[in-house]
Amino acid sequence: MRRAVVIGATGQIGRPVVGALARDGWEVTAVSRGGGRDAGWPDGVRVVRADREDDGALAAAVGDGCDVLVDTVAFGPAHARQLTALAGRIGSAVVVSSVSVYEDDKGRGFDTQEEPGGFPEYPVPLTEEQHTVRPGDAGYSTRKVALERELLAAGDRLPATLVRAGAVHGPYCRTPRELYFVKRNLDGRRRRVLAYGGASRFHPAGVRNIAELIRLAAARPGSRVLNAVDPDAPTVAEIAAAIDAVMGVEVADVLVDGGPPAPRVGDTPWSVPAPVVCGMAAAERELGYRPVTRYAETLPETIAFITQRLAAEPDWRAAYPKMVQAYGDLFDYAAEDAWLAGRGA
Repeated sequence: MRRAVVIGATGQIGRPVVGALARDGWEVTAVSRGGGRDAGWPDGVRVVRADREDDGALAAAVGDGCDVLVDTVAFGPAHARQLTALAGRIGSAVVVSSVSVYEDDKGRGFDTQEEPGGFPEYPVPLTEEQHTVRPGDAGYSTRKVALERELLAAGDRLPATLVRAGAVHGPYCRTPRELYFVKRNLDGRRRRVLAYGGASRFHPAGVRNIAELIRLAAARPGSRVLNAVDPDAPTVAEIAAAIDAVMGVEVADVLVDGGPPAPRVGDTPWSVPAPVVCGMAAAERELGYRPVTRYAETLPETIAFITQRLAAEPDWRAAYPKMVQAYGDLFDYAAEDAWLAGRGA
């Protein structure tokens, strides 16, 4: 039987990956810091508690060897070297990266987006042929590139598929962008301001689609990079409307041309001044990949998870501290109401 080891098994991506591999006939070892088990996993999944920062613990989890190691939490060149050090015991690797590694033709990327005019303008669709930012320790994107470069350079010893995921969504997310619209609906907000005319597109990537791509890559080892996004890239207004439909509410959009009209007004976690829309032709061509779900189809489960989390911890800052770190105050209703009043709305 083929053996797989999944690092970060109880995370947002790891859970469906373990399930997909196990149901495909793999003997799976699920590695996580807490050593937990997902209720949806088949009984044969082996659970191991290990911190991936501990080289010895990770080596012990791999044991005598495995056909594929799936790493959902790798970040930076040190993690790449940790994996290549085990090359003699690992047949191949599948490692989650990010579309944030891409750089536009003017040298702009996700790490420059807060600078004036710093948001990248990518081609549509954005393919794996697009150049990336320089590797380094400066930020999230540069460290992901450093991770990729190390692994691809070691392809003769450890074939590795780098999965460049888009805006990841699904249950167990610690930074669910959908929170913005779910909480507003729960709070009874029936008007919402959307910057950029509500037309922003930041390509989502459902965890089940990512898991399907990883399942296929595990069975066909190789040194490659592949985008991982959903078959559709809805606008922010379409995302909001789809969430409204699931929650059974009606909300009036106030569309604003250009960026946020005031601080913390109309600036959703999906709002970007230029589209980030990726192509999946390479995965389709190389692995025969086909998506298993669409964005709107995943929303009932995602919304239920967020709603339950907020019911257990009503303070959204405590429920989702990483959202606060990433986006600041997402729910400054006073600022929004003041802006709406100022324009007579």
